[in-house]
Amino acid sequence: MESLINSLVTQVKSGNREAFEGLVEIYKDKIYRLCYRMVGDRHEAEDLAQEAFVRAFVNIDKYSGSYKFSTWLYRIATNLCIDRLRKRKPDYSMDAEIPGTEGATLYSQVADADPLPEEEVEEREKRDHLQQEIMKLPEKYRTAILLKYIEDMSLEEISSVMDLPVPTVKTRIHRGREALKKAYKKVAKSR
Repeated sequence: MESLINSLVTQVKSGNREAFEGLVEIYKDKIYRLCYRMVGDRHEAEDLAQEAFVRAFVNIDKYSGSYKFSTWLYRIATNLCIDRLRKRKPDYSMDAEIPGTEGATLYSQVADADPLPEEEVEEREKRDHLQQEIMKLPEKYRTAILLKYIEDMSLEEISSVMDLPVPTVKTRIHRGREALKKAYKKVAKSR
């Protein structure tokens, strides 16, 4: 089969149009199926398959024979399909009613960005609990934690405020975080 295809390609390159009809006959179903699988529409797949064969015929002199003709033809068809898919515009409207629903639109299906009331309550409880645990920390750790995470100060700024060297500030922040983690683990176990 490969020798027949190579012979037909050689004939087409030397000007025999009927030989190209033989190539089309061999590959038309395969190229159509490829296009159909890529674009999902019969009419569009037929157009793309036809365009692939036209481009192959027009550019047959560019086919080098260093790989199979089918590979070259499939590449042409694949590129055409990809180009078509890129150019497609969405064929839906956010205002359009969703079939089988009582007037629901895509807009009505988009999730609300606001948190659910129970999520808000849960988040507030977490913040309150964290604040309570911070208040239980020894003053030296509490100050370092508040300046770092609530006031968003750098280590150097905290060092100046607390009149301590930076390594000491780092240690206090670390110990304060560890104490908070331990407190959270206790609460998690008790729930």
